[in-house]
Amino acid sequence: MARAEQTLPRQHRRRSWQPVLWVLLAGILALAWFWPTITGYMNTGSAVGARLACSCKYVAGRSLSECRRHFEPGMGPVWLTEDTEEKSVTARYLLFSAQTAVFTNGQGCVLERWPD
Repeated sequence: MARAEQTLPRQHRRRSWQPVLWVLLAGILALAWFWPTITGYMNTGSAVGARLACSCKYVAGRSLSECRRHFEPGMGPVWLTEDTEEKSVTARYLLFSAQTAVFTNGQGCVLERWPD
């Protein structure tokens, strides 16, 4: 049986890769089609994370590790960093989206302006 498999023409060996290539192509097309939606969710997730963490840190006086406990399910990929001198928190969603919220007296935590 092993000899029969080794003597197959090249055409038969290439055909075994065709389904894998079709699935890969379909995955790439689906990712391209839904990319605007995916980036919208990443921008929203990082903005919500920055705003919540900034308020939790500078209004409530908690640590960032405590603030992460209040995140909604699905916000696990959001990474938080703080700048104590600027009183700001930056949230990054999987290195694709970053949003910063800055604390000011009288206004609380406000997101930085989004690029146009």
